[in-house]
Amino acid sequence: MIRQAKGKTPRRPPPKKTSNNQKDPVGVYCRVRPLGADDEECCIEVISNTTIQLHAPDGLKANRNGEFKETQYSFKKVFGIKTTQRELFEDVAKPLVEDLIHCKNGLLFTYGVTGSGKTHTMTGSPGQGGLLPRSLDMIFNSIGPYQAKRYVFKPDDKNGMEVQNQVDALLDRQKRDSQSTVPKTPTTRRIDPEFADMISPEEACKADGVDEDSSYSVFVSYIEIYNNYIYDLLEETPFDPIKPKWNGAGTPLRNNIEFIPPQSKILREDQNHNMYVAGCTEVEVKSTEEAFEVFWRGQKKRRIANTQLNRESSRSHSVFIVKLAQAPLDADGDNVLQDKNQVNVSQLCLVDLAGSERTSRTRAEGSRLREAGNINQSLMTLRTCIEVLRENQMCGTNKMVPYRDSKVTHLFKNYFDGEGKVRMVVCVNPKADDYEETLLVMRFAEMTQEVEVARPVDRPICGFTAGRRQRNQAFKEELTRRLEERGGPVDGEFPTVLNQLLQSFPPLPPCEISGPNDDVTLPRLIEALEKRHRIRRMMLEEYNKTAHMLKSVLQEQDSNIVSKENFIHEQRGKLGEKDKMIQNQKNEIDRLEKKSKMLEYKIDILQKTTNIYEEDKRSLQQELESREQRLQREMSEKRRMESRMQGIVTDAKLKWEKECERRVNAKQLEMQNKLWVKDEKLKQLKAIVTEGKTENRQPQRPSREKDKVPPKRSASPSPVPTVPPVRPLHRRSHSAGGERWVDHKPTSNVDLDTVLQPNLPNSIKVNAPNEKALSKCDKYVLTHQEMASDGEIQTKLIKGEVFKTRGGGQAVQFTDIETLRQENPVAASSRKRRSSESGPDGEPTEGDWTDVETRCSVAVEMRAGSNLGPGYQHHGYPKRRKP
Repeated sequence: MIRQAKGKTPRRPPPKKTSNNQKDPVGVYCRVRPLGADDEECCIEVISNTTIQLHAPDGLKANRNGEFKETQYSFKKVFGIKTTQRELFEDVAKPLVEDLIHCKNGLLFTYGVTGSGKTHTMTGSPGQGGLLPRSLDMIFNSIGPYQAKRYVFKPDDKNGMEVQNQVDALLDRQKRDSQSTVPKTPTTRRIDPEFADMISPEEACKADGVDEDSSYSVFVSYIEIYNNYIYDLLEETPFDPIKPKWNGAGTPLRNNIEFIPPQSKILREDQNHNMYVAGCTEVEVKSTEEAFEVFWRGQKKRRIANTQLNRESSRSHSVFIVKLAQAPLDADGDNVLQDKNQVNVSQLCLVDLAGSERTSRTRAEGSRLREAGNINQSLMTLRTCIEVLRENQMCGTNKMVPYRDSKVTHLFKNYFDGEGKVRMVVCVNPKADDYEETLLVMRFAEMTQEVEVARPVDRPICGFTAGRRQRNQAFKEELTRRLEERGGPVDGEFPTVLNQLLQSFPPLPPCEISGPNDDVTLPRLIEALEKRHRIRRMMLEEYNKTAHMLKSVLQEQDSNIVSKENFIHEQRGKLGEKDKMIQNQKNEIDRLEKKSKMLEYKIDILQKTTNIYEEDKRSLQQELESREQRLQREMSEKRRMESRMQGIVTDAKLKWEKECERRVNAKQLEMQNKLWVKDEKLKQLKAIVTEGKTENRQPQRPSREKDKVPPKRSASPSPVPTVPPVRPLHRRSHSAGGERWVDHKPTSNVDLDTVLQPNLPNSIKVNAPNEKALSKCDKYVLTHQEMASDGEIQTKLIKGEVFKTRGGGQAVQFTDIETLRQENPVAASSRKRRSSESGPDGEPTEGDWTDVETRCSVAVEMRAGSNLGPGYQHHGYPKRRKP
């Protein structure tokens, strides 16, 4: 038996989306709120119904030409300070509600700085309902007569809807009615004064083209995104935020409420690759008042959380999601079709984004600073996603859009991928303090308008005949009318048919039997029952005949209606194509006109900028010419001063040279006289010593040159004799030892007849080091020559030790550097002083260090590891003389 390995369940393939090349740009609208005070400085001016202009405030830095820079921004429509909430709803939200009823998704969000009127635009106030309450009111005004009973549609916790049968829906309704905490009818609920009378009856509106052959149900959910975490504002909590604890004085005890922080939710992807909040509460509502109640409950919970957590409501994003589930009726037009594939779910997301702000201006600290950072980070991610989408569409690139960097962009990524319309209301505050933040908002809005979103396609319609609900209602009315004509009370319900049939039969005779021999009662009863049976049979035949005739008439009418509807649908399709073509052409014309105006405006700005630069260029050229002239004058003055100072310096130099020469001659004459006196004294002393030893003189070896008596000098000072150049002598280098050396002398070295010369008797001379020579020696010396700072050639002896490596080769480790310098003996003799054995006081003088031989016997040795960098240490070595 072959056992098949159990594999993983294959992933369900994604549904094939109908290709649609038609795209619509993101609709961006602008709303300007009025100033808080009349004396405040305004920085925004409404130019037209599509353009606004920003003026830099007086305290802001001006540009180069000294004038304030003005910028204009265009939108799909601009709403001024006198715009009513109804006018805003008619242009912005009403088309999205109509798309919602026709199975299309929509996203509407408000964007702006803190205090720009976003919440007022979205929610409104009593008497001035915002976009959210007006959207709910329009939905229920449109689908009110066609709503399904509660719990017929039920969420499946996977972003989908299921259709329950009548029995299950009835059981759920009975379970709901049995709960004491939930009121039985929405009309008995208390409406919060904050939401009462938001929309007047005369402002109510409804959508056209609602499918009467479908049943509808509305589900709402309310979430909050705070610090990039998602919280469910409709989730049940251990305490009731609407009914807090009260004390005896009638005031709420805020501290007695045991506040439990809500648990964050996660995002998941459904089978259609749409993002949704897993575990989010979805409440089914049946009226505008009930939807207000749910929204009010979420607002109360949000306010309590803000109070307990010490944060502001403007520091979080709020998302109110309206889901509309619709399914067609069955062929009879009585019940909802029990087919999950025929259920269409569309949703409208109303988003109130948190306000962007600059922490440097608000001076936020601690937790407020972290909150502002998270808000700015999420808004920056939204800007980045819009920018990448714009770049991909305009440049043809395929960069990955970073939706996952923020919960806001990750939740609504399907809308930007073509799952519905996207519209944004930019709210701005014209006060001068918000100018810089408003400028960033305008730039983001301008960039958002250039992003195009694929137009959502129409959902397929089931193949049932249209008008089923009306025909079913007409059939019921016709049946009721005919039964009423036959006589008998008619209550309008099907159970009354039995009563009418019973009343049309002849009455039954008395059924009491008088005795065992009574043969009249039973035959009479049997005759009456047979008569009733004949009447019943005749009525059934007549009823069947009438039903068959009515059915044929209805089928004929259905065929006529279907043919006419097909013809009308075909004509509407052609008309729609023509309208789309005309609309596309109008959009193209508007785009080109807008682009032409923008280019003209840019050309004007460039022309003004060019004129400004030309003026700046001319002024700079004039300034440059004047500075060049002044520089030339300064240079001429400088040359004149240099010539004057040079003459003064030359005169002073000549004067001091003469003075120094006079002093040197006088000093030389004085020293020569002193030397002559000393010589005379030495001669006398030598004569005395010689006379005492002449008697016992023995044969002596020939006198050396140093023992010769100097000739007798005259009393007059003799001129200074010229010292002949010292014969170059070799001195033994410190490198001479018992080891064997590799003497490396490059061919580029110059032979110098200096006094200091290295003498390496036991060495191998090479021009380039090789392995053979290194293997025979223990020491290594490199003779390197370079030019010293005084212009003379300087010789360096770089020494090292040779040792064997593990690979069998030889390596050299440098350990010492010895420096030999060259001096000209003739130049040194001119600086030589007269040497003497002792000074006038009998102390040694500097004569030992001033003669040529002594000075040349000093070597400058560089030792590794000394305190002077590579190591400079001066050691004086007296020159060794021959015995």
